[in-house]
Amino acid sequence: MSLTADVVVIGGGVNGTSTAFHLAQRGVRVTLLERASLAAGSTGKSGALVRMHYTNPHDSALAQQSLPYFQGWHDVVGPGDPGYRQVGVVRLVQPRFDDRLRANVAMLQGLGVNTEVISPDDLRALDPGVQTGDITCAAWEPESGYADPAATAFGFAEAAKGLDASIHEGVEATAIETDGERVIGVMTPLGRIATETVVVAPGARANALLAPLGLDYGLQPNRVQIVIMRRTADDGPSHPVYIDGPNNTWLRPEGDFGTLCGIGRDQLGVNPDFYDEGVDFDYIVDSRTRCAARRPALATAFMRGGWAGIITMSPDGHAIIDELAPYRGLFGILGDSGTNFKTAPAIGKCVAEWIIEGASQTVDLHAFRASRFAAGELFSGAHEYGDSLLDVFR
Repeated sequence: MSLTADVVVIGGGVNGTSTAFHLAQRGVRVTLLERASLAAGSTGKSGALVRMHYTNPHDSALAQQSLPYFQGWHDVVGPGDPGYRQVGVVRLVQPRFDDRLRANVAMLQGLGVNTEVISPDDLRALDPGVQTGDITCAAWEPESGYADPAATAFGFAEAAKGLDASIHEGVEATAIETDGERVIGVMTPLGRIATETVVVAPGARANALLAPLGLDYGLQPNRVQIVIMRRTADDGPSHPVYIDGPNNTWLRPEGDFGTLCGIGRDQLGVNPDFYDEGVDFDYIVDSRTRCAARRPALATAFMRGGWAGIITMSPDGHAIIDELAPYRGLFGILGDSGTNFKTAPAIGKCVAEWIIEGASQTVDLHAFRASRFAAGELFSGAHEYGDSLLDVFR
């Protein structure tokens, strides 16, 4: 392991590997440190939806800029395959939020997103197995879908290594070394790496690295669960991705006959090193019931597996992407609240631009500034639906 680097990236999830790739692509000597294995944290356990529909233009812009990576991986990145499946994404809300849904679709269309408002009849034509009695319209994204989260991180890492990035699994960053307000190195069990720039993307272990520097953004570890159901023979061959506000659930295909699903439920404050990685029994029952309310054939689906993972919640449920004052050269991708898998390609590109050019060029990151919490300027969309927990792990 080299004991010097232009940039050290801490964290081998999709945000860290994307950042390492984009830095290496621009000729930066980058070292990435991952305490376990690549994608072993929240990335590998993500539902990995690739959708553009947010209630704010900032996350949507990152998602829109990231979509071409999934669609044209071999041309844009090269090695690996993110396993992208373009099955379409449906966003459903309670009828009292229809005007907000329409406003958000118009906002997305203004960003260039391929989306439209469709009727219940249109939705049943797309998916004959869907129940639409409780909705009056839906937002439809035909180009969206889902991917393989671990394969995406692996592909970014492989591409970065091909550009001479140094990727180290099983090497923990134990401390960030500073001199006054300037970053000067990263400590590891294998020795000190001298560097003037560090990107911190360690998921649920952010607090342990930042607290010694006097940085506290109110980040909380959150245990989130996912269930895999095996659809029965009387169900159709597949279905779109659903983000289902009325039933507080989300679901997507998993392989040819499975459905991956989750519900909006928090378990805040768990220890990221010691937690139950299985699925709670009541969660399985609740997930099946809620998903069957949308696709009745899932009432007889049987469980084939599931897992729990840890994400990191920020006070407003949106990421911090910023240079972390007062330190020069310390950048953070923090507290994404489980929703930044789909935006990671653009996040990595924007952070690389910031480090090299002094500012992000692809997307304006001001909305993701760390100072918003202390200033009481929490991040919120203009037309929210009241079901923000559904952003978790998607």
